[in-house]
Amino acid sequence: MEPLTNARQRLERAVRRVQADARVPALSVALHRADRELWTCTVGSSGNPEHPLGPGSRFRVGSVTKTFTAVLVLQARDDGLLDLDDPVSAHLDVPAHGGATLRALLSHTAGYQREPHGDVWDVLAAPDDRRLLDDLARAERVLPAHRRYHYSNLGVAVLGQLVARLRGGTWAEVLQERILDPLGLAATTVEPTAGAAVGYLVDAYSDAARPEPQLDMGGVAPAAQLWSTATDMARWAAFLATPEIIDPGALVLSRDTLDEMRWPRTTTDETLWTGGFGLGLILIPQGGRVLHVGHDGAMPGFLAGVYGRRGGEGNPGALGAAVLASSGTATEINELVHELLTIAVDADPAEIRPWSPGPPAPPQYRDILGPWWSEGFPHTFSWHDGTLQARAADAPADRPPSVFRPIPDRPDTLRTVSGRETGELLRLTRNDTGAVVRMHWATYRFTRHQETFDGIAVSEG
Repeated sequence: MEPLTNARQRLERAVRRVQADARVPALSVALHRADRELWTCTVGSSGNPEHPLGPGSRFRVGSVTKTFTAVLVLQARDDGLLDLDDPVSAHLDVPAHGGATLRALLSHTAGYQREPHGDVWDVLAAPDDRRLLDDLARAERVLPAHRRYHYSNLGVAVLGQLVARLRGGTWAEVLQERILDPLGLAATTVEPTAGAAVGYLVDAYSDAARPEPQLDMGGVAPAAQLWSTATDMARWAAFLATPEIIDPGALVLSRDTLDEMRWPRTTTDETLWTGGFGLGLILIPQGGRVLHVGHDGAMPGFLAGVYGRRGGEGNPGALGAAVLASSGTATEINELVHELLTIAVDADPAEIRPWSPGPPAPPQYRDILGPWWSEGFPHTFSWHDGTLQARAADAPADRPPSVFRPIPDRPDTLRTVSGRETGELLRLTRNDTGAVVRMHWATYRFTRHQETFDGIAVSEG
């Protein structure tokens, strides 16, 4: 059986199994990858007789909306409109809790209570933009800032209002102009369309299913309002994982800024380090230096899982999956999205690119190549892909090397741009003939032979 056919069969079987076992009225799935055509699968019925279930059916994606709001915040930071360590009060006139920093709100460590003031989910009425901010005076700071992770729809809603104020429009307008249009996410909307699937509560003890009411989130929209298709959401997941492929011109956000958003800021459980939060993004480590990054979503009658895959053998890049369900209780879909990403690389890995010779290292760096010693341990410096690199001799094979770039006009001083000691300097010391005889990396001395800290060769008597 051809690998591609086998992979698609495994993907479809996983989707159909979850739809049946979790009793999901409608399940829509898409898988995006850089080296294959988009794969989609739908199972069930939309509940909308005039618009049968298909890849274009729209579902509510709930808190996946937060990832869009987080990107808007980082865009504003990159444009110089804010600093992530600014307090809310630096940009919004709020009656309380204005000392919370934007960074803490993005990582859910600001201590804001979970929901806006009032029983939103009981009365099914959300505050408008102004009321949301005014009611901060009646909302609690349930934990001290930075104490621990505490998920907050209120916190992300405040961030959405803040970005809208800075950009001079509504959150929906800013979202459309700065993310949806540049990335071509035409099926992602703030309001449901005629082709929207019906969201259900499925009876736990029978096969009955009742439609759930749909709440307009008003001022809380930046946390949970969006509707979309699995196709759009898979592309969004791929962007979160590999922006340089989906958005090569960095029209939405730079690769470096997405790297910053993906860096763990907190774990969601102090005893089970199986998931964490970056800046607005959920991080799910998979082992073997593989990370799934994205968000889950839940609204009455709907669940969603939208994740991209970073790292790992067989990853083609721009690998993202979206699982959208018209059931508010089918939590099995939360694992399905991760299963689909794993099947994609296990059953149909990316082709292995052949190695081919490249140019040698520049003359000024050639005598660096090879073994060096520091703190009694060996390291290897090499030149690959046009960069100077270093690895500890005992480093695991899957650990990325440190990569260096020369500082302009200072060729003997290089900056570590990735890997161990990122940000630190590597300084070269040359003798009278111009040969490098010593190096300092993050101030630690590197020599060609094993030496004590006071510079005596260990082999001397």
